[in-house]
Amino acid sequence: MKDKLLEWLNLALVANIFLVLFSFFWLAIAVIGRSFGVPLGLDLWYRLWEPVFTPAIGILMAGALISGIVGWVRKRFSSGQTS
Repeated sequence: MKDKLLEWLNLALVANIFLVLFSFFWLAIAVIGRSFGVPLGLDLWYRLWEPVFTPAIGILMAGALISGIVGWVRKRFSSGQTS
C-alpha cells in the first residue's frame, strides 16, 4: 500500500513538473512577445500566477523534499536491518 501511494505521489510530481515547465516557457515566450508588441498572454499569465503557478511550484518543492526524505529514511532503515 505504501509503495502504491509513493508511486502515485511520484506520478503527480511528474505531472506537476510539466505544469511548472509549461508556465516557465509560457512566461518566457510572453515576455519576448511583449517586447515585440505581440500579445501572447502575459496579462493572463500574471492573473494565473497566484492561484495556479505559485501553489504548483510550492507543491513541487514540498514533493521533492518529501520524496528525498522518504528515500533517505528507507535507505537508512534498510541498511540498518541487514547488519
